[in-house]
Amino acid sequence: MPYLRRSLASSGRLVQTIHTLRRQLHQSGRLLRAEPAPATTISPLKEHLDRHDDIDTRLTNARRAAQMGGGDAAVEKRQQAGKLTARQRIDLLLDPNSFREYDMLMEHRCTDFGMSGKKFPGDGVVTGSGRINGRLVFVFSQDFTVLGGSLGATHAQKICKIMDKAMEVGAPVIGLNDSGGARIQEGIDALGGYADIFLRNVMSSGVVPQISVIMGPCAGGAVYSPALTDFTFMVRDSSYLYVTGPDVVKSVTNEDVTHDELGGANVHTGKSGVAHVAFDNDLEALSGVRELINYVPSSNEDKPPRVAPTDDAMRSEPSLETVIPKDPFKAYDMKEVISKLVDNNRFFEIQPDFAKNILVGFARFDGRSVGIVANQPKVASGTLDINASVKAGRFVRYCDAFNIPVVTLVDVPGFLPGTAQEYGGIIRHGAKLLYAYAEATVPKITVITRKAYGGAYDVMSSKHLRGDFNYAWPQAEVAVMGAKGATSIIYRREKDPEALQAREQEYVATFANPFPAAKRGFVDDIIQPATTRQRICEDLALLENKKLSNPAKKHGNIPL
Repeated sequence: MPYLRRSLASSGRLVQTIHTLRRQLHQSGRLLRAEPAPATTISPLKEHLDRHDDIDTRLTNARRAAQMGGGDAAVEKRQQAGKLTARQRIDLLLDPNSFREYDMLMEHRCTDFGMSGKKFPGDGVVTGSGRINGRLVFVFSQDFTVLGGSLGATHAQKICKIMDKAMEVGAPVIGLNDSGGARIQEGIDALGGYADIFLRNVMSSGVVPQISVIMGPCAGGAVYSPALTDFTFMVRDSSYLYVTGPDVVKSVTNEDVTHDELGGANVHTGKSGVAHVAFDNDLEALSGVRELINYVPSSNEDKPPRVAPTDDAMRSEPSLETVIPKDPFKAYDMKEVISKLVDNNRFFEIQPDFAKNILVGFARFDGRSVGIVANQPKVASGTLDINASVKAGRFVRYCDAFNIPVVTLVDVPGFLPGTAQEYGGIIRHGAKLLYAYAEATVPKITVITRKAYGGAYDVMSSKHLRGDFNYAWPQAEVAVMGAKGATSIIYRREKDPEALQAREQEYVATFANPFPAAKRGFVDDIIQPATTRQRICEDLALLENKKLSNPAKKHGNIPL
C-alpha cells in the first residue's frame, strides 16, 4: 500500500507539471492550435458524370466484343472459308436497319473445365426481332466463332426468350443454325436447354410459323429442333444434319461415310425428306426464307397475306386445252399446268427433290396465297406411295393450321403396288394424307385433270372429304380402276380377245369419263381447262370467309 500511495503522488505531480508547461507555451505563442486539413471538394455532378463515362466506355467495349464474336482471328478464318458470320446472315435476311437485338451482353455462368476464362458477350448466339418486307419476325443466329456455336444454358435461354415473345405477339420464328452441338462443359444444363427449346417448338407448332435454316453443322440432340419446325432449308456442301457423326458411325457399324454422305443437303432433301429445300449458298437460302415468308400468315389468327394482283383473275389459258396428251398412258408435266394457272407463273415449290411423284408448294390466285398439291404424271405416273403421302399430308396440315386454302390437281392412277410399299406401311402412311384432307377446314378446291382411280380418288381431296368445289376436265376418268384392269377382273373367264376388247370399250363408255361423278354430285361441274384459273379465283373469293369447325376434342389420333 505505501508503494501505491507513492506512485499516485508522483502521477499527480506529473500532471501538474504538464499543465504548467502548456500554459507557458501558450502565453509565449509557441503552441499553435491544430487546425483541420482543408477538405477536398468534388461536385456530385462531376462524380456522376465520371461514373457515367466509365459505364459508357465499358458498354461500348462490351458491345464491340459481342459484335466481334469469337474475335478477329476467328472471324477472318471464317470469311476466308467463304462463310458469312452470324450477324451478316441476319443483315441479309432482314429489311435494312430493322434488326433489334436482345441480350447482347449475356454470358454463361459455367466455371467448370476452365470455362470461367472463356466468356463472350452474347454467348454464341445473336437473337432479336426485325422485319421482312415490313412484317415482324423473330430470329436467332448461332455464331460458330464462339465456342463452335455450342449450346449451353444461357445460349438456350436467349433462344427461348424470343420464341416466347413470338408466341405472345404472333410472329414467325426463324432459326439460323450453325452449331457444334451441346456444350459438353455445361453437362446436363446444356441438355436441359435443348429440352426447353423443344418444348417451345411443340407449343409454337400451328400457332406461329417456324423456319429452320441449317447453315453449318447441326448434330446430336440439336437436330430435333429443326425437325419440329415447319420448314427446314439447307445449304449444299456446308450444312450437315445428323444424330451421330461419321466417327460414331464408323465405330458402331464400321461404315466409312463422309459428313456430306451422312447428313448433307442432298441427302435430306432427296432421300430422307427431313429438309425441304437445298440452296447453293447462304445468300440463296436467306432469299428463299424471305420469299416463303411472303406466302404465310404471321400466326394462326391471321389470314394469309394478300398482295395487289398483277395478273388478270379472269385470264383464259387456251394452251391448257391441249396440255393433256390424247394417249391416256402418256405422261405430261403437271408443273406446266400449275405455271399456267397461277399468278405470274410463279410456283414456290416445297420439297422439289423428294417424292417427285407429287408436287406441293405455294402460289397465288388473284393475289391470294394458296397451297398447291398436285400429282406428277411425269414421275411414276403420279401414283401415291409412302413418301408422297407423308410429304403431301404434312403440307396439307400446315396449310390448314395457318388458314391457307388448298388447291389440289388430281391425276392419280392409284397407290403404288408392291411388297416394298406394303412392308413399309403404305396403309398407315397413305392414311396420313387421307386424315389431313378430311380434317382440314380451310377452303379446298379440287380439279381432276385426267385420272382419279380407286382409293386414291377418295384421298385426293374428294367431295366426300368436305371438298368445297370439285371440278373435272372433260377427259377426266373417275373410276375404281382403269378399263383394262377392270375388264380383266370382271370378265376373267372370257378368252376371246375381241370380246374382251368390246367389254373394255363398254367399261370406258360407262365409267371412264366424268359423267357418273357429275350425276352423283361428286364433282360440281365439268369445266373447260381454259377456264380453270377463272373458276379458282372466283371460288377463293367466295370462300374467303368460310367457317367450318371440327368436333370438340383434345386432339385426333393421326396414324403416325
